[in-house]
Amino acid sequence: MTYPIPESDSVHRLAPRPGRVVRAEPARPLPSDRTPLPEWARKSGMRLSISRDRRTFVLIPGAGIDPGAWCWTVAELEARGHQGLAPRLPLDDPDAGPSAHAEAVIEAVRKLRGPLVVVGQSLGAFAASLVAARIEISELVLVAPMVPAPGETAGDWWAAVKHTEAIAPLIQRLGPMSAWGPEELAEVFLHDVPTDIALAVERFNGIPGPGMFREPWPLRAWPQVPTRVLAPRDDRLFPLEFQRRVVRERLGLPVEEMAGGHVPMLARPGELADRLVAISDGGPGRSSPLSR
Repeated sequence: MTYPIPESDSVHRLAPRPGRVVRAEPARPLPSDRTPLPEWARKSGMRLSISRDRRTFVLIPGAGIDPGAWCWTVAELEARGHQGLAPRLPLDDPDAGPSAHAEAVIEAVRKLRGPLVVVGQSLGAFAASLVAARIEISELVLVAPMVPAPGETAGDWWAAVKHTEAIAPLIQRLGPMSAWGPEELAEVFLHDVPTDIALAVERFNGIPGPGMFREPWPLRAWPQVPTRVLAPRDDRLFPLEFQRRVVRERLGLPVEEMAGGHVPMLARPGELADRLVAISDGGPGRSSPLSR
């Protein structure tokens, strides 16, 4: 069954089907404590740790995406001595909105002990921020996010942030998002994803329910938790300058750049794991000055 969704959100046809808490075998060799530091870390002078205090990274994907899409990042986090958890989401309920997704995550982590870092990718930022407002966490990390505003739905978000203007050259070349087919979607989302992972992730393909785009974000302000934003430099859906503007306007925070496109959990799960661990090792981020 195909659910009606806002025209501008048709890009999420790449999103995968319902899943469950993920613990997966890696698709490629994993790093060890002898693995050389990645270039971005060497340039920054940052030291990465493989075996510091164990943390749990709670991973929330974008619109309709099965949590199984995080399996490569889960494996990389576990190789670094941490836990990656991608809780099951109510993707089979077309009316479920961000609040229902947040409730599912909270229920999955309720009995966990130790530091929790909540990670929300793309539309997952709507639910991740609600989780952060309801339970104690050490940090909230947003990856290529759709940053919500009070009372705003995900369906209204696109016009509110002037997204069409931000990707005007892309639309001129590929046509309107509502008309994007498999080739256009692959060019936007999968341009930097290794072929083996691009093929493997096909089993997660699906369509998000309309409830994700209809529920107004219920908070009056951003939750008072340390927040970091990772913005991929080559994100074709949310270009870097666009992301900088939206995050500055809505959170009053800078973005932290990383390589790659919109789905780093597929394109570069090792680097994403390094960045998540480095963020949590390097001290808390700043709370948004716009939080209440």
